[in-house]
Amino acid sequence: MSEQQIKNPLHGITLEQILTSLVNHFGWIELGERIDIRCFNSEPSIKSSLKFLRKTPWARKKVEDLYISTQG
Repeated sequence: MSEQQIKNPLHGITLEQILTSLVNHFGWIELGERIDIRCFNSEPSIKSSLKFLRKTPWARKKVEDLYISTQG
């Protein structure tokens, strides 16, 4: 395993795990306030949010950054 992967705080964590953790921590309402995207604010679900985040790199980055900030 490369040293870069060892230092990556997201290594081994799926996007679904990240999103589920954030929803459990903040709830959909606060998550939608922190990251203003429609899939968090209008009839939110894990499935629809994952579909959007997998196709939208800027939104995925915001979710990943928020997750990292909640860890530690």
